Amino acid sequence: MRLRKREVKDIQEVYGILARCQTVRVGINGDKYPYVVPVSFGLEVVDGKGALYFHCGKKGMKVELLKQNPFVCIEADVFYSYELLAKGIDTRYESVIGYGVCEEVFKEEKAHGLELLCTHCGYAGHPIDVCLGLPITSVYKVSIEEITGKRTLPEYWKQDGSGAPAFDE
Repeated sequence: MRLRKREVKDIQEVYGILARCQTVRVGINGDKYPYVVPVSFGLEVVDGKGALYFHCGKKGMKVELLKQNPFVCIEADVFYSYELLAKGIDTRYESVIGYGVCEEVFKEEKAHGLELLCTHCGYAGHPIDVCLGLPITSVYKVSIEEITGKRTLPEYWKQDGSGAPAFDE
C-alpha cells in the first residue's frame, strides 16, 4: 500500500469495514478476462478468520468459472463523499480487498449462509424455508485467507494544522 497512513491494521476494524458494505464484488478467473460480479452477502468472523456467503442461481458463468478455479478476490467499499481540500479533491471512503477460496455449500451450511445474508441485508430472523427460489438457489462460501483495509477519513489522520490531511509521500 503506497500511503501507509490509510492502511487499517487492526483485523477487527477491517472486518468492521466489510460488515458496513452493502455489496461485495467477487473477482473470478475467467478464460481470457477476469469476471467481476457484485453480490449481496453475509459475513461471519470466527477467531479472526472471515467467511463470506453469497447466493446465486445454480447455473451461469459465475458457477462455471468457480468450478474451473475456486480462487477469488473480493472487493468492497463504503463511499462517504467527495471533499474539496487545500491540495485538491479527495474521496472519503473505506475499502477492503481480500483473497480466498470459494466453494458451494449445502444443507445446514447453506441455510446458515442464507441466514447470515438475510441478517446483513436487514432481515434477521426471516424464515429461509418460505423462499420460493430456494430449490433453484446455490450458496457459496468464500473462506478469506488474506484481507486488507484502507480508509480516507479525517478522524483517523494526523492533521497538518490547516485542517487538511497531512499527506505522507
